[in-house]
Amino acid sequence: MNRRTIILASRSPRRVELLAQLGVHCEILPADIDESCLLGEDPAVYVQRLAVAKAQAIHAAHSQRGLPILAADTTVALGNEILGKPADAAEAMAMLTRLSGSLHEVHTAVAVMHQGQVQCLLSTTRVQMMPVPLAALQDYVASEEPMDKAGAYGIQGRAGAWISRIEGSYSGVMGLPLHETAQLLNAW
Repeated sequence: MNRRTIILASRSPRRVELLAQLGVHCEILPADIDESCLLGEDPAVYVQRLAVAKAQAIHAAHSQRGLPILAADTTVALGNEILGKPADAAEAMAMLTRLSGSLHEVHTAVAVMHQGQVQCLLSTTRVQMMPVPLAALQDYVASEEPMDKAGAYGIQGRAGAWISRIEGSYSGVMGLPLHETAQLLNAW
């Protein structure tokens, strides 16, 4: 086994790219779990629960492979409200309208499971989005870029121009905080 090969419990091309920056090769085996939020669940607790559940789901089916399993989950939180991936253009527009001019948080949890043990770390980044003109939001939604992203935006894409400052991990906002990921992988 190459110690630099892991199983990634995600379809995210951004996570694959970020792992490559760490010199880690991954086999992609997305986890299919219920990602529903529990009533009153804190956004930080929510992403940690999902990251661990994804790692455990893949471990249950592929533990015989002996590879570490990395799973992650990201959400945008406006106060205690979780803004996941929009279901359609109308929901994306509603999320972006609320985020425009806001200070919000992006939580990304990373879990690594290996040899029956799981460890999870959380990255929380405070993000300031400038007030964005309605026409710019409409153009962005029409591009379909926000459709597969928590909070309906990607900092690494066109919406990055609207982010006036962050406090925390840029890669965490992208969906995989490199510092925390490296810490977990180095532990194995």
